[in-house]
Amino acid sequence: MEVLEKTMNGMTASENEHEVKRQPYWPNWAAGVGLGLILLAAFYIAGRGLGGSGALSRATGVVLHTVMTEHAESLDYFSRYYRGEYWMNDWLVFQMIGVFLGGLFGALTAGRFGKSVDKGESITNSQRFWYAFLGGGLMGWGARLARGCTSGQALSGGATLAAGSWAFMLALFLGGFATAYFIRGMWK
Repeated sequence: MEVLEKTMNGMTASENEHEVKRQPYWPNWAAGVGLGLILLAAFYIAGRGLGGSGALSRATGVVLHTVMTEHAESLDYFSRYYRGEYWMNDWLVFQMIGVFLGGLFGALTAGRFGKSVDKGESITNSQRFWYAFLGGGLMGWGARLARGCTSGQALSGGATLAAGSWAFMLALFLGGFATAYFIRGMWK
């Protein structure tokens, strides 16, 4: 019973009952099985797989239309995001809200929620933020070029055995390994 009282929702109490120890990450295999089951449920319930870049495109189109209406209406690409039904009626928007809330829940229950910057000792916090911004921007641009992000292309497309999605995964991993070779010194 004492162990049950000290351990609750993945949080382990230390000697000081108010301090929460950081728990290890999920094992890779468990996270993979969980993600696979969520993907299967998405296909079964919603009739489509997972993806995230479409939600950002939809939100960008709505904001652009709100701020610069004439310009937004001259762009065919964004017109599908603000014409017709209410923009929040898209399942991707709710999926991204769920991703945020799930990440917050996971960080809180594992004692990993806090203000910190994960980086190597050889770079500053400012450099880390710039590299993260640059990498995120490149990934977002690549997601739009590939017509899907790693979730939509690799997971959902790979699960349906789409050849383009498998080519995307191969290019993603090769690019990741090649880039890691050059930037690994930053994490020392």
